[in-house]
Amino acid sequence: MVAGLTAAAVVVVGVLAYQASANAPDSVASSSSATPKASAPAPAPTQPDAKPKPTEDVHAVPADSGTGERVVYALKDRRVWLVDANGTALRTFTVMPSPVSPPPDVYQVTSRSGTVQGSDGIPIEHVVRFANVDEVAVGFSAAQDGSMEAPDPQSRTGGVRMKRADGNAMWTFATVGAKVVVVP
Repeated sequence: MVAGLTAAAVVVVGVLAYQASANAPDSVASSSSATPKASAPAPAPTQPDAKPKPTEDVHAVPADSGTGERVVYALKDRRVWLVDANGTALRTFTVMPSPVSPPPDVYQVTSRSGTVQGSDGIPIEHVVRFANVDEVAVGFSAAQDGSMEAPDPQSRTGGVRMKRADGNAMWTFATVGAKVVVVP
């Protein structure tokens, strides 16, 4: 009976290992060896003081973005973070900046619109406005077709575009009055 349970456990571990490797992102899956093998677990390290080396998180919330719950928009990185009250990034994603960008500062969400036509003629949704620059409203939005094409650099638009799923997350997170921190 013990042998049967052991064999069943080895099969389950093998199936789970296969499923994990099949669902791993390409960057992780390609770095692993060919196929998983059912074997005994690796022995524990013998050096008790061996510590993993810290790695730089290239998508960490910018240190100069303040504290508390906030949306952080890094102009140079073309990246947004949705940050909870404890300073933990709940989500981060890339964006396509608009030709009109706000200067680095702290803003608040001033208005929102569900579905409208962008000033560039593209139907957009989940518009979250937070700044005005030279009479141009600046805000986050998602194109209904999911595209993130670069706007005409000669246009005077303030729409910071994101993928549709990211727009949904922004819409849920950034209600009127929410803090938006723009960093260089």
